[in-house]
Amino acid sequence: MSASLIYDLAPIGSIVAWCDGTPRPLERFNKKLAAWQTRNSSGRLICKEGPHQSGNYASPGHFTLHEANFDGKNTVVIRIHRTFGLDSNLTFKVLERPALGSIRVFDRAGVNAELVHLTDNREAAAAWLKEHGYPNVVLEEVTADEVAASHVEGRAAT
Repeated sequence: MSASLIYDLAPIGSIVAWCDGTPRPLERFNKKLAAWQTRNSSGRLICKEGPHQSGNYASPGHFTLHEANFDGKNTVVIRIHRTFGLDSNLTFKVLERPALGSIRVFDRAGVNAELVHLTDNREAAAAWLKEHGYPNVVLEEVTADEVAASHVEGRAAT
């Protein structure tokens, strides 16, 4: 799939893989392998932002994937996010969509909201919020309509 199809069809919370089509280097080639891994990996779709104009610059729109966390003594020290423009030349694939009834936890309301956590149900979301305490959080349930639409769109896009 192209980046624009991921933007149009993949629901927030999906696991998305990206690749550049090159074969994986052997383990002994550390630098080549590290470079390859930046262009071939996967992450959770956490936000989408449409095209916008700022002065003479026009952004084509983009989406962001959460690739990894680096923890230190029960605290997230670094979060690795990858942002891809809709004009990216990489190939993308949806590996997993959020399950029916799961709860998306967004950091704020509005179009610039970012997914901070995905839970199995409302009780798990409440427990996570109690521990992490985001002040302006918005909870959104994955509905049956959304799951059905994503299956139809997924078959059409593949």
